[in-house]
Amino acid sequence: MKIYKTKQGIIVESAEKFYLSAESNWDIYVNRDDLYEQVSKEIAALSSIEWAGNDILAPISQQEIWASGVTYMRSREARIEESKDAGGGDFYARVYDAERPEIFFKSSASRCVGTNDFVRIRKDSAWNIPEPELTLFATSNGKIVGYTAGNDMSSRDIEGENPLYLPQAKSYDKAAAIGPCLYVTDGEISPDTLISLEILRDNISQFQGSIAINRMKRKHDELISFLFREMSFPHGAYLMTGTGVVPPNEFTLVVGDVINISIEGIGTLTNTVGFP
Repeated sequence: MKIYKTKQGIIVESAEKFYLSAESNWDIYVNRDDLYEQVSKEIAALSSIEWAGNDILAPISQQEIWASGVTYMRSREARIEESKDAGGGDFYARVYDAERPEIFFKSSASRCVGTNDFVRIRKDSAWNIPEPELTLFATSNGKIVGYTAGNDMSSRDIEGENPLYLPQAKSYDKAAAIGPCLYVTDGEISPDTLISLEILRDNISQFQGSIAINRMKRKHDELISFLFREMSFPHGAYLMTGTGVVPPNEFTLVVGDVINISIEGIGTLTNTVGFP
């Protein structure tokens, strides 16, 4: 099932039919450990509606978005490469193999955008890329109940200059996008699920790549357990799980580029790079 936050309200897609929930509070609706069972029960008593799908909002209200880093070998290699002149490469090699993962704050809801909205690149950065990431949604009890696609925009030159600059490279207005929906299943998402990235410039593909989530070194429950270890999230939380698809070093985003991040079962998160 797919749960959309829209201008009309909360809409559920199941078996190619759409249902408008009577509940209007996103935080209450999604923050349930038995989310799949409760939504299934709800839509069984509802009549389907016609919906064009053109009023989708980011599937977030009072949740925070956090992120994991260096969870794929490709990400490890890219981080080492970008930070080699600053002497920071060893940090990324060590965290890839360490028991404790890298976890950092990515975005508040107010700085996040949804599908078909604009993301931004920093004015003080010359090397910017999107990072396509499977994004987990966990309830306030730390139970993973849903998934969405995430775009973890990154200023590689800023992070590469000094690893301590990571918050500035990762967290700024419209540096995070999630959507188009919250994908809810009656079990874990398939480990064979593919994440794909395509970047278009003037309708011409500049980069394409994909990877299966089974290439991730760490388990989803492992990442969530570290996030919730000493923090509480009364409305639940989103956690981006790292990227295994990285454009080549000579590539950087420019204003007008269109970023398509597709995850099997979830759909496509589309964003355009807006003016800094």
